[in-house]
Amino acid sequence: MTSKKLFNLLALLLIASMVLAACGGSTGDADSGDDGSADSGEFEPMSLVAPDCDYGGKIQSIVAVDRLTVEFTLCKPDPAFLAKIAFTPFGIQPAEWIAETGGTGELLEHPVGTGPYMVTEWVRGDQLVYTRFDDYWGEAAPAQTAVLRWATEGAARLQELQAGTADFITNLSPDDYATVEDDPNLVLIPQDNPNTLYIGFTNTFSPWDNPQVRQAIAMGIDRQRIVDNFFPPGSEVASHFTPCSIVNGCEGDEWYEFDPEAARTLLAEAGYPDGFETAIYYRDVFRAYLPEPPLVAVDLQAQLEENLGITAEVVPMESGEFIALSTDGQLDGIYLLGWGADYPHVTNFLDFHFGASNPQFGDAHPEIYEALAEASVIADADEAAPLYAEANNAIRELVPMIPVAHGSVAHAALADLGNAYYPPFGANEFYRMDPGDDDLVYVQNAEPISLYCADETDGESLRPCQQVVETLLDYAMDSGDTVPELATECTSNAESTVWTCTLRDGVVFHDGSAFDANDVVASFAAGLDASSPYHVGNTGGFDYFAYLWDALMNAPTEE
Repeated sequence: MTSKKLFNLLALLLIASMVLAACGGSTGDADSGDDGSADSGEFEPMSLVAPDCDYGGKIQSIVAVDRLTVEFTLCKPDPAFLAKIAFTPFGIQPAEWIAETGGTGELLEHPVGTGPYMVTEWVRGDQLVYTRFDDYWGEAAPAQTAVLRWATEGAARLQELQAGTADFITNLSPDDYATVEDDPNLVLIPQDNPNTLYIGFTNTFSPWDNPQVRQAIAMGIDRQRIVDNFFPPGSEVASHFTPCSIVNGCEGDEWYEFDPEAARTLLAEAGYPDGFETAIYYRDVFRAYLPEPPLVAVDLQAQLEENLGITAEVVPMESGEFIALSTDGQLDGIYLLGWGADYPHVTNFLDFHFGASNPQFGDAHPEIYEALAEASVIADADEAAPLYAEANNAIRELVPMIPVAHGSVAHAALADLGNAYYPPFGANEFYRMDPGDDDLVYVQNAEPISLYCADETDGESLRPCQQVVETLLDYAMDSGDTVPELATECTSNAESTVWTCTLRDGVVFHDGSAFDANDVVASFAAGLDASSPYHVGNTGGFDYFAYLWDALMNAPTEE
């Protein structure tokens, strides 16, 4: 161990001891182990421990048992635990790097991971350049360099592919499917990713605080018209918020049929017989769930006027600002947003959006989140089904948002790109694809917001992070099954409340430091512990930590 690294580690442990002691956590003494590292003084196990489970979250503690063992103790069983820890925001970076950057600053631009590629340069507004990591523990990337670029227009991405200046492009425009299929130099790559486009509003603003107004809009929008006009073949109108391919996603009653007369009656009963004025916000980024954002926004504007007498101004927004304001429940109006599945469990759709602590749609509804909380600890899908029916029926009744469509999506690549693919969950990993030369060029829809994905939810940020920072488990290329990555296995006790993960030995980070259990604890603590000095990030929201684990530890309480 270098003197610099030892100094940083000692400083980190000192700070962690103070913080964790103050919040009921601890950094335990090392046990003497067979590897002898404890006796040599090179490994002092860290831990993150909640004072108790009354804070409302699912994680009670995360403990480095020894250099290559991490133990997660849960406050209650979580059937989706393995799927969650394979998700990119829970990627592992060195404890020392998190401490050195203070959980922000250079950390946002320069992640240090264990992955097959490392970040070389980010030219804002232009491109992100990766270099192959030659000390990678797994299969080496065929290409020495990978370049990530972005273009918001589908036509611009396709032009790059046709010109041979890109190897792979994301989210092909529906009108371009035939062009790709008819070109022998290109290949169409469908993606089987469950997703949902929805119309959102925040009930802390008027008139969205009136459920009759929300119900009126739910009945007054012809969702089939939107799907027919703007979505590719294979897309469908949403019967529920969660796609039916997800187990328990479509329990309960189907969504409202289009009925503009009933909608106008409801709106009049709510006190708006002549409609009102509002705004329709969207980010001009092509997504699987929203392939034509400006066109859908304008069509929605026309439908509101024609069917309900509501006048709406269409307002495009910059992607980062839109995500920040919409997810914090700060947009006064209607907005178009959606969700692509991160892992194959209904909690990914329902718990994230409708949990008790999510401010996105305004004040959360106990009729929804109490049923979800009860269902989330039940492993048997049949046993949980009635609770998901209860939650879905409450969503239909209260209309915190309007599910519109489940979009079909396809990407495209050069025909000679080796192993061109796209998995159903997560992003495709650059190192698996072979361009046949030293450079892989990949073009996505938008620029990343930041590269510290513990504090991002945007897919255009998660994809570039995934090339660099690895998680304990990964998703199989052709399914949502979890497979080993930084952990060789994670096993549970009989109650599924204690999960023990055995870590891969001999793994090194891009900075040359050795990966161990303390890096896992430190990475989770920065996101999960609101009192940590490193809980800073880009927005400070750490949304996935808050919602997928039910709550942040030591979060400040409202007076």
